Amino acid sequence: MTVAAPPRHSADSAIAAAADLAARFAEDSALRDRERILPVAEVEALSASGLLAITVPTEYGGPGLGAAVLTEVVRLVATGDPNVAQIPHSHFVYVNALVEQGTEEQKRFLLGEVVAGRRFGNAQSEIGSKHVRDHATTLRPDPAAPGAWVLDGEKGYATGALLAHWIPVLAHLGEGGPLSVAWVERDAPGVTVVDDWDGLGQRTTASGTVRLERVRVAADRVTPYHLTFERPQAYGSFAQLLHAAIDAGIARAAVRDAAAFVTTRSRPYPDALALYDTSGAAGDPLVVQAFGEVELQVRAAEALLAEAGRAVDRARASLTAATAAEASLAVAAARASTTAASLEASSRLFEVAGTRSALRSHDLDRHWRNARTHTLHDPAAWKVHHLGRHAIDGTPPPNHGQI
Repeated sequence: MTVAAPPRHSADSAIAAAADLAARFAEDSALRDRERILPVAEVEALSASGLLAITVPTEYGGPGLGAAVLTEVVRLVATGDPNVAQIPHSHFVYVNALVEQGTEEQKRFLLGEVVAGRRFGNAQSEIGSKHVRDHATTLRPDPAAPGAWVLDGEKGYATGALLAHWIPVLAHLGEGGPLSVAWVERDAPGVTVVDDWDGLGQRTTASGTVRLERVRVAADRVTPYHLTFERPQAYGSFAQLLHAAIDAGIARAAVRDAAAFVTTRSRPYPDALALYDTSGAAGDPLVVQAFGEVELQVRAAEALLAEAGRAVDRARASLTAATAAEASLAVAAARASTTAASLEASSRLFEVAGTRSALRSHDLDRHWRNARTHTLHDPAAWKVHHLGRHAIDGTPPPNHGQI
């Protein structure tokens, strides 16, 4: 049976498709969270929609849409279910890595896979590592196939790997050699993906463990990674931008669900009834004030997020140390703001909605659990620190993947 290729999007159609999918994903997001049902159908729908190919350049069959459009797509999907939005985070990051460092043959083949609807996962973080840049996983020469490699190692926090077709693995090329990306098929011999993720939030991302035991990797399935940070780059800010988009989506979903609860289920406080003759909790002036304060914070975060997307696009169009630094600073502001907004909105939800909102059956606590878990990827305090150093004396942010 021939499977139809996913559609090719314009900016407008991508955003419209993301909004439609978000509405569908929101319907059962609480159920999936409560029962820890992995969003297999939802991820397949994301692939079928063509949204996972929107950043593939036109010369490789994609629409070549930029970071600003992708940011809005990810934010919208996250309003429906931030787990579904996080699963392809590394997919987009490694599409970017491939565009920057892949050979022409690698780009034509692997980006062609993306255009056909296939997904990239990730195997980056080392199990037991004490430093974010430590990598024990190593590609060693394959004695049975000159020029090829054998890959061994164990990775954690491997979001996307369980449902991927290809797993990009970050590994040393030879003992102590440069960091490289090994492109490994999900079902290749020696690859085991373990669904052992037990986080308090983002429970259905399947961010578990990848074990690699003598996995054979062809010579043309390895791309350099270390070169990315030996020059000005927007690779890190691009990856961080998508994290901020997920947090912004969580914040907006918390406001949406709080408003729905207050207008349909919450009881008005006696003082509000006595002093303001309100007909329901939604008319309580203190509730309205609290909603206004949270809405202001969420709108500010969304505005900073949109500006950060434009800054990353500007940097990628004209990449210099100055434009790369400006993109990193804009993304740092967005990450700090979306972190605060997602935590505040998901916490104050209960303040405005009242005691009933804390019932486990409503599962409204998933917004705070999702926010608290996802915002731990990188400390917001360091984003603020880099912004402060730049404001004081113009010190540029560091040139690495965490800002």
